[in-house]
Amino acid sequence: MKNGRNIGFVSFRFAGTDGVSLETFKWAEVLKRRGFKCFYMAGELETPEDNSFLVPETHFMHPKIREMHHMSFDNTFRPKTLTDMIHDYRIMLKKKIYEFIKKFNIDLLIPENAITIPLNIPLGLAITEVIAETGISTIAHHHDFFWERKRFLTNCVWDYLNSAFPPRLSTMAHVVINSSGRNQLALRTGASATLIPNVMEFEQAPHGVDDYSSDVRKELGIPEDAIFVLQPTRVVQRKGIEHAIELVRRLGEKAVLVISHASGDEGYQYQNRVKSYAELLNVNTIFAQDRIDYKRGINKEGKKVYTLNDIYDNADFITYPSIFEGFGNAFLEAIYHKKPILVNNYSIYAFDIKPKGFKVVEMNDFISDETVEHTKKVLEDEQYRKDMVETNYMLGLKHFSYHVLDTNIRTIITSLWGKTAFYE
Repeated sequence: MKNGRNIGFVSFRFAGTDGVSLETFKWAEVLKRRGFKCFYMAGELETPEDNSFLVPETHFMHPKIREMHHMSFDNTFRPKTLTDMIHDYRIMLKKKIYEFIKKFNIDLLIPENAITIPLNIPLGLAITEVIAETGISTIAHHHDFFWERKRFLTNCVWDYLNSAFPPRLSTMAHVVINSSGRNQLALRTGASATLIPNVMEFEQAPHGVDDYSSDVRKELGIPEDAIFVLQPTRVVQRKGIEHAIELVRRLGEKAVLVISHASGDEGYQYQNRVKSYAELLNVNTIFAQDRIDYKRGINKEGKKVYTLNDIYDNADFITYPSIFEGFGNAFLEAIYHKKPILVNNYSIYAFDIKPKGFKVVEMNDFISDETVEHTKKVLEDEQYRKDMVETNYMLGLKHFSYHVLDTNIRTIITSLWGKTAFYE
């Protein structure tokens, strides 16, 4: 079932270990196995050079894009200078998207969060106009809607948000990663969406610790006799990292908390707060973002760089005390690597994941005595821990595997192109 149709992914970046990039690469892998060719347009790319189209202005960290973003969400009225700037960049980015489509003969466009969260308003407007003008088949993959984030609700760009984040167009299929997103999209725009959860390749067992990753503890400065607790998220407020720090403090054991990612697009105030809180509670906390990337190697300081998989394989326990998540990549990663996990009962987990029967250490917005005792039991009782992680792995295979993704993508593409989509 091979075909030569070309897929064009568009976003702010396809690089590093952020959730959108990781999920995009999973989609691309499944599509390539079906004979599709995948190409990428973004402001930062770690994709094959021959398949890449770099446009720095698509990145939300581009200086002018950041300037427009701050002006858009710090005011309730829009100065003409901002309007003019947005449209100047919209026109430029629109030309670049046309070039991308022409250069790689793109048949299907997949914007990854670019017409969902308004980190780059000109890009969202440009994508919307290109789709409206060309009628190109499109799957809009939505990870984080703007209405889910408090910081976007005070703004001077409601007209742009309502027209392009996301748009409703006849050749566009919408994909969301949770039930709430599907319901809110329908309520706010009248558009229906397919729910495709985030996935892991549960069909392929994790490799485990090998020669390269066997020195993770030593390289990160974690004593061999310490409990290795991993917080595999960015350092942003909604991740609730204070709860992870409190849990480590209350374990009463020698333990180290490792935080895998940097703060990203939300500034460094919360990261400073986390550092101060860890010092206050005397919890050994390691910020390891400079030692973790999407591939192994050596960083600028000449130190070894590990993949996130390497870090998971070496960890003893995972903390995921998020207040809100679009889905929960870190949850699936912990399940895939057969690690016990603490999960806050955030809304998407409670509605879309928990009913499937996963066994976790659960908290409800604070670390209770029961949470601490359950964590200790998991760490101390090897058979209990093994039963927990094996059950979770089988549930992951059933509900969040590549097979689930493949089935859903086939259905959507068939709805756009008809029954010949997967045949010569």
